[in-house]
Amino acid sequence: MKIDARSVARVLRDPGPLRAILLHGEDTGLIRERARQAATAIAPQLDDPFRVAVLDRDAAERLEEEIFALSLSGGRRVVWVRDGGDSLTAPLKASLARTSDTLVIIEAPGLASRSRLRTLAEAQADCAAIGCYPEEGRALEGTIRQSLGDEEIRIDADALSWFAGLLGPDRAAMRGEVEKLALYAGRGGHLTLDDVRTCIGDAAGVSLEDAAFAATAGDRAGADTAIERALAEGTSPIAVARALLSHVHRLRRARIAMESGQSRADAMRGLRPPVFFKRTDSFGQALSLWTVERLMDAAEQTQALEKECKQTGAPDLALCRRHIARLAATATMLRRER
Repeated sequence: MKIDARSVARVLRDPGPLRAILLHGEDTGLIRERARQAATAIAPQLDDPFRVAVLDRDAAERLEEEIFALSLSGGRRVVWVRDGGDSLTAPLKASLARTSDTLVIIEAPGLASRSRLRTLAEAQADCAAIGCYPEEGRALEGTIRQSLGDEEIRIDADALSWFAGLLGPDRAAMRGEVEKLALYAGRGGHLTLDDVRTCIGDAAGVSLEDAAFAATAGDRAGADTAIERALAEGTSPIAVARALLSHVHRLRRARIAMESGQSRADAMRGLRPPVFFKRTDSFGQALSLWTVERLMDAAEQTQALEKECKQTGAPDLALCRRHIARLAATATMLRRER
């Protein structure tokens, strides 16, 4: 059966009578994290060879054997399959027809919606099919706040918003940055925007932010240098597109406020989170160049960039570099027209 987003945490915390959990989707970090949660709910010590068996994608012929193996130390067993695919459908179906209390956990990133394995898991009442996709917006902020809350750490709203906007779509990378913040703050600590910037100032996302600000201000050399640094530090092309789109939308909101009668300074102060004080000059330069209409065009082109980057075989890195260059060229042209 399909598990809706509201029920995922409950199912992973207590799989109950479920015989199998299929984790599919685009976020491999989230798939791995959820697989670990489900496995730990059954076997707290994952290094216990009597209760936990880990199989690779080519181990379909061993699946039934492991499912029905006895737990010599007592307790329910877990069979955890990494990188699963449709080859597991037949042995899993055969196993479900027999009695066993073993929980099968299958990681299946990129599994097609019409795959036989996914169809089986969604149709069986004692199986759970859970989609794992990159979190965005409030969902991502909620995850960050909850993770910090586990350590009784509070984070200011503007710091949370800025941090969430900095992160790419990879769950494992996000967890690493959150853990860094938790160590910085300490249990029971409090994080401000300045704290977050200080803690992760060397993250690839800062280079990406540099690229966005430089490009929209018409600084081609600075934008090129920053995007190369961001890509070299492991920033994904999808993260590039989303960070650029967020930056363009903030410029557009401020520009609309200016055209409604606000001063440039007031329009910038009205943004949430506020523009970081070290970037106000660059942001202000961009506001003086771009019109609402031009920013809307830039937003549409950036959305198109994300779609292009998601195409199989697309030269996504080159597309990102070209898009940054186009934004910088447009800003330079607008400066000349003033």
